[in-house]
Amino acid sequence: MIRPDHRKAILVECALPKALEAVGERWSFLILRGAFNGLAHFEEFQSTLGIARNILSNRLGRLVGHDILRREPDPADRRKIAYRLTDKGRALLPVLITLRQWGEKWISGVPSNPVLVDRQDRRPVAPMTVRASDGRTLDLNELEWVDRTELGPDGA
Repeated sequence: MIRPDHRKAILVECALPKALEAVGERWSFLILRGAFNGLAHFEEFQSTLGIARNILSNRLGRLVGHDILRREPDPADRRKIAYRLTDKGRALLPVLITLRQWGEKWISGVPSNPVLVDRQDRRPVAPMTVRASDGRTLDLNELEWVDRTELGPDGA
């Protein structure tokens, strides 16, 4: 249970609002999904997603501005610009997979096609979960918020 004195700190200091400002709307997530699946050019995003050009331009600009995507000349045609995931952008993969799995379970009620699999064994990826530092799966009742100073010198 969150102690009342911690409630305000959690809400004020939490990074979630800033993360949502960077990527927290439908088109941004769909652009990221496209980038994870090999889309790189404005025209590819526009035709594949069916997004209006002005909205696409705005969202790409925001993702570039937040260093989630980077713009670079396309080596195959220097007149074209390619949008590539940065390390910061690639770190969003678990977020997208988690949202997709949540949607399959709670919104559509059916597994999506195509299926995301591990290339090594060609089996679907496991459900995303919250894990303890030792790998145990945790549920909400096993979690609590604490001040970072309470973790000691080796606490992350």
